[in-house]
Amino acid sequence: MKIDIMTLFPEMCEAVLGGSIIGRAREAGHIEIRTHQIRNYTLDKHGRTDDYPYGGGQGMLMQCEPLYRCHRQITGGEHVHTVMMSAQGTRFDQAKARELMERGHIILVCGHYEGIDRRFIDKYVDEELSLGDFVLTGGEIAAMAVADAVCRMVPGVLAEDACFEDESHWNGLLEYPQYTRPEVWQEMRVPEVLLSGHHENIRKWRRKQSLLLTKARRPDLFEKFQLTREDRKLLQDDRI
Repeated sequence: MKIDIMTLFPEMCEAVLGGSIIGRAREAGHIEIRTHQIRNYTLDKHGRTDDYPYGGGQGMLMQCEPLYRCHRQITGGEHVHTVMMSAQGTRFDQAKARELMERGHIILVCGHYEGIDRRFIDKYVDEELSLGDFVLTGGEIAAMAVADAVCRMVPGVLAEDACFEDESHWNGLLEYPQYTRPEVWQEMRVPEVLLSGHHENIRKWRRKQSLLLTKARRPDLFEKFQLTREDRKLLQDDRI
């Protein structure tokens, strides 16, 4: 997996994506993440990448030319799926993360100020993505979240595929509750089924907990989820 991030603050991205699991995966060669300083591609002698918007209004807009030159340097003129982080974009989710991972190579564009000249977006951006219905000061935090969500599914990044396949949103459900030692903490016990060693009962308990949790916390997800015959039985069985 290869991800190029176009940004005014590459050091901000490197501070996060250069550490922990993603950092180790980069060092091992499982993934490639490169950050590109957009200022390096401006023709302005002062390094400016923004200007006042036509028609007036508050703030500044990022100019087309530095973005284009940076994008061109990355792609060499070939098409690479390009994503702009934007509050106006489609909401990012696990399904989109998998779709982007399957592309093999993507470019993430981080906007700043009041946004980006629309002409660059219309010509070179394939889609706009948002983390949710709120506004950030720049696209870097969103780009790092997308990069992390995509890269952790690449083979070799996590110890086993099960590390992410059992997690919330992978299969349309929220993740079941988990516990570790000690067995009793502040008078609260670990559920007995998890101590039983009976793998089939544990599997059923976890599945039922995922169903119940999703139904309670995310009824929108539960409504869309296709229940299996076993799921219906689990929801009706008070013994599990």
